[in-house]
Amino acid sequence: MTQLAVESSGLSKRFGRQFAVNGIDLAVPQGSVYGFLGPNGSGKTTTIRMLLGLIQPTAGSHRLLGEGMPVAAGRVLPKVGALVEGPAFHPYLSGRHNLARLDAADRWADPRSAARRVDAALDRVGLLAAATKRYRAYSLGMRQRLALAATLLTPRELLILDEPTNGLDPQGTREVRSLITTLAADGATVMLSTHLLSEVEQICTHVGVMHQGNLVAQASLRELQAGSVQGVQVLTDQPEPAQRVLRELGLTDVQISRDQVTATLGSLAPEKVVDALVHAGVPVRGFTVQAPDLEELFVSLTGKGFNING
Repeated sequence: MTQLAVESSGLSKRFGRQFAVNGIDLAVPQGSVYGFLGPNGSGKTTTIRMLLGLIQPTAGSHRLLGEGMPVAAGRVLPKVGALVEGPAFHPYLSGRHNLARLDAADRWADPRSAARRVDAALDRVGLLAAATKRYRAYSLGMRQRLALAATLLTPRELLILDEPTNGLDPQGTREVRSLITTLAADGATVMLSTHLLSEVEQICTHVGVMHQGNLVAQASLRELQAGSVQGVQVLTDQPEPAQRVLRELGLTDVQISRDQVTATLGSLAPEKVVDALVHAGVPVRGFTVQAPDLEELFVSLTGKGFNING
């Protein structure tokens, strides 16, 4: 079995009579980049806060890095880096001094190498040149970078990041995505909470989709796409005969547009469609199997659109 870096069973959080998170079973494989996806208000941040012990669940249990929480928090949390709901630093201190204070509070960190760790973390997020600037003078994007640097002061086995590209310009966003990919390649597991489909498409290997406090889908990105309804596109100069063949095969939503015919494939193997077209004497200039894009897939799961920019 695949080892899990994050797992939960029936994890729930209720505020009054309202369930913010309703009995979810997370399974985040070790070494994965897990996109924790959903519209704002779907329960992602509440889930993360429970995982980290910042709030207590109403029901259910969870494990981080194979150990039960919160019993093993003292052993596990030093191996976990987290960015939750934006950064919080001393406004009158520089970026470097803010990180130095955080590093000094880590009882497992060697104080003799503190300066080297701080500068290395600043360099990884592109803030070394602004290390002496006071935090109050940082832009939103710079503050977000500093928060990421705080998670990288020491090597982490698990990174839990809540909207890490929030406030970053396009170049900063690309750099953070590249950093996440590098961290995963080095062996870390990354749980990335986001509402940006572009982040999932570009860097995630696995996906969990939240909607109104429920985990409505969870799988590898490839499995999720493969399990969705596929369509076919046939390029031909005889669209009417092609349309007739597709309907006879039982394909649905068959549409003609100039020199092409599209349809919903269903469970039929694509090669059988091509074979039937050829045997019917329909000239096929092109044949494409079309999987729905992520926006269509997640709208079908949640009934809501997502921000696909970033």
